[in-house]
Amino acid sequence: MTTTLEKPNTDEFEKLLEESFSSGNAVADIVEGTVIKKEQEGYLVSVKGAKTEAFLPQKEIPSAEGAETVAVGDVKEFYILKEENDDEGMLLSLKRLAFAQAWAQLNDAKIQGDTILAKVVSIVKGGVLVDVADLKGFIPSSQLRTGTPFDGLIDTKIEVKVLEADPKKNKLILSQRQAVAEQRDQVVDNILSTLEEDQIVKGEVVRIADFGAFVDINGIDGLLPISEISWSRIKHPSDVISLGETIEVKIIKIDNELKRISLSLKRMGEDPWQQIEGQFEEGQVITGTVNKVTGFGAFINIFPGVEALLPVSEMAEENVNPFNRYKVGDSVEVLIKKFTPQEHRIALSVKDISKDAE
Repeated sequence: MTTTLEKPNTDEFEKLLEESFSSGNAVADIVEGTVIKKEQEGYLVSVKGAKTEAFLPQKEIPSAEGAETVAVGDVKEFYILKEENDDEGMLLSLKRLAFAQAWAQLNDAKIQGDTILAKVVSIVKGGVLVDVADLKGFIPSSQLRTGTPFDGLIDTKIEVKVLEADPKKNKLILSQRQAVAEQRDQVVDNILSTLEEDQIVKGEVVRIADFGAFVDINGIDGLLPISEISWSRIKHPSDVISLGETIEVKIIKIDNELKRISLSLKRMGEDPWQQIEGQFEEGQVITGTVNKVTGFGAFINIFPGVEALLPVSEMAEENVNPFNRYKVGDSVEVLIKKFTPQEHRIALSVKDISKDAE
């Protein structure tokens, strides 16, 4: 007996065929799902159209969210890491979705010129690494406000501008300097109107160079020249101050046209040139310490913060090489030949000591 097979309904056949070949979800797709169960290493998620429950591993939950914020009953969008097959359900990720959204937001910030917050996590060669929404970014030293990374930056949050955001290369380059410059332009006039010369203010040392330091005063950078750091001679500003340090300084000049302020640290203390008035006199023999030797003479420290010049012509009756005769740190007996502290000038002599003795 021969059995005749019935011809199936064409519409139903095509529907069954489509369902059997595709769940409609592929790697990198974004799907909506409902968290239905908490397991030891993650969560089970019900995804519409999937034959079996999908799995969200704990490690695929962004640290910014935290495991405790993913709860049974939550309806969320997920990124598909692995497609469903006959043996396993889909593998999902919230972290990949967060990364994709973060890259999109960073690209928008770059285009629109927005300022964003970044957390400094470590100092590396040439700059610092920062964290932005679980993405790692890099700020070159040249784009740091300080110009030089220092330990005090670690774990701080700073405002930055996006210079480059390329998810394909996983490359995120940022600039703190551009963000600071923009802020300065916005607030400089208001801040300058609150300041006046001879005012004492507190500020943070934000950059150190050979010629001096820059100090943040209420959001704008004031210049502290090396000559205004100490009454005593120093080789470099870092001999006295350090990056990130908060110091009290005196405003010695405000240039409203150029929108600049000049500062002094040494003038916070008493002027040593005023202190020595009445303590020394011409013809007096004293002992000082060599601070610096030059081709034309030596600078002798005769009082804390006060240097006097011993010209090469006053070192001896005969011609001498000052570099052969003295070195920094030498103790030397000198005669005060000219004493004008009001002009910050004191001239010394060694050869005249023997003359006076005669």
